[in-house]
Amino acid sequence: MPVEPLPESAFIDALRGLSGRYWGTHPFHRRLHAGELDERALRVWAANRWYYQCVLPQKDAAIISNCPLPEIRRQWLDRIVYHDGVSAGTGGIERWLRLCTAVGLSRDEVLDERHVAPGVRFAVDAYVTFARTKPWWEAVASGLTEMFAGHLMQQRVADMLAHYAWISPEDLAYFTNRIDKVSGEGKDTLDIVVRHCVTREQQDRAIAALSFKCDVLWSMLDAIERAAA
Repeated sequence: MPVEPLPESAFIDALRGLSGRYWGTHPFHRRLHAGELDERALRVWAANRWYYQCVLPQKDAAIISNCPLPEIRRQWLDRIVYHDGVSAGTGGIERWLRLCTAVGLSRDEVLDERHVAPGVRFAVDAYVTFARTKPWWEAVASGLTEMFAGHLMQQRVADMLAHYAWISPEDLAYFTNRIDKVSGEGKDTLDIVVRHCVTREQQDRAIAALSFKCDVLWSMLDAIERAAA
């Protein structure tokens, strides 16, 4: 017999219950927030996180290409524009490049990906492949880590300014610009997932997709931690 779907509140609780697996609790992030990273470790982090940032528009484009619903495609398009910008030199990717230069990386060495660790590349590429090959709603559910990000970004700005004197508030524009944006996106994403994952199978796959994304992010920091050692 088919399994009954979870009540909406229970489904949301199951998704939010994965917050403990978000990368904010990773030892490397804890060291970052405590001011325990040297300049080299910060450069390794920034260069490798760049690889994740620069493929997010490709991930979002994959979701759009798989989605048959115009209203979802229109809504999701804003995410691509946010990261790529409305013109050259604008957008979230450009703001991340500014942080990279602030920690001592040249623009060229970030763009040519010479510092990207194999484990980071593997994890990020797996995430993009997931978005390209899974149903659109499952790929959308994987992005629900947005629900956990806003508070962490606020704390990161405060802690980095407190502990790394060579970084200015302007260098952290990626995070300060993203705090409110990611909170709104998290609410929108949750609404989409709740509305379109209506069977128990879809709900279970949505929960598994978010779990997979948490694994991707955690694996990235594992690889960054090794590369920075």
